[in-house]
Parts: sequence; C-alpha cells; structure tokens
Amino acid sequence: MRWDAMFADLEAQAEALEVAERAGEVDERVRAELGTLTLFDRLRPAIASPVRLRTAGAGVVTGTISRAGPDWVLLDQDNGREVLVRLGAVTGISGLGRLTATPDSLDPVTARLGLWFVLRRIARDRSPVTVRLMDGSTLHATVDRVGADFVEAAVHAPGELRRPRSVREELLIPMDALVSVYREA
Repeated sequence: MRWDAMFADLEAQAEALEVAERAGEVDERVRAELGTLTLFDRLRPAIASPVRLRTAGAGVVTGTISRAGPDWVLLDQDNGREVLVRLGAVTGISGLGRLTATPDSLDPVTARLGLWFVLRRIARDRSPVTVRLMDGSTLHATVDRVGADFVEAAVHAPGELRRPRSVREELLIPMDALVSVYREA
C-alpha cells in the first residue's frame, strides 16, 4: 500500500510539472505572437468601436472607427463629421478592447491602401478640408496633389472653395507633419 501511495504521489508531481511546463510554453508563445502585432492589427477588429485618440499637436480626437489602413484611421464623430487621423501622430488610444486581428492576415491590396491613397481621393474630389498639423496649427485648404511623403495644399479661408483669388498660400506639407484631416461638408 505504501508503494502505491508513493507512486501516486510521484505521478501527481510529474503531471503538475508537465502542466506547469506547458503553461510556460503557452505563455511564451503568446508573448512571441504579441510581438508580431501591429497597431493596424489591433484597429481592424475594432471597426464600429468608439475610441479616444490622443494625438501630438491636436490633442484628443474622439469618434467611432469606420475604417482603418496601415497608417491611418477614419473616425465618424458625433457631429456628423469624419476625421482622417495619421497613426504616426497618435500617442495613445483608449476604447479598443482586447480583440486583435491575426498578423499578416490582410489581403495585399488593402495592405497597400496607405494614407497617400486616401488623400489622393480627397484631392480628386477637390473637397475643402481642415488640416491639423503636428505643431498644433490648423489650416483650411484644398488638397492639390499628393506625393509619396508629402501633400501640396492651397490654403484659403474656411468655407471657401479653391479659386485663384481665394488662395492665400500654396503649401507643401510633409506627410509626417499631418495629424488629421477633416473633410468639410
């Protein structure tokens, strides 16, 4: 009988050790997988979630995520406006929850829809916009052209359309200087 108790105790200890080793392996795998996630992977499953973005130069921007790209997020705001925010200007996000998309699970076309792509659509529409910059300044403008890492904008008074007589300044803005772009109604 004593031998049975001793072997049962040894088996229980071996099982406990195996469970602890497996738990350690799982924890290590989770940490390794977390290390491959991008901010975009965290944003993709949060579509339709209300969030607060802390930004450099523009303070807090709130809204519901309607779309996201590899370097941008589009928020629907309570006032009916949409705001395009460059992820490089975001210093913190609250409201995302715990969901995460699988890394590298995005189709190649969507993965290439960078900020420059969205801004080119705005330039094509000739929509007046309000641009917030990293230095805290705000411009009312129309996006004329978009390069790989810059935007050319015609600065004019708020609410005005781009007309030669209304343009105050033609400004080249490095993409890294952008915080957000509000499309005017």
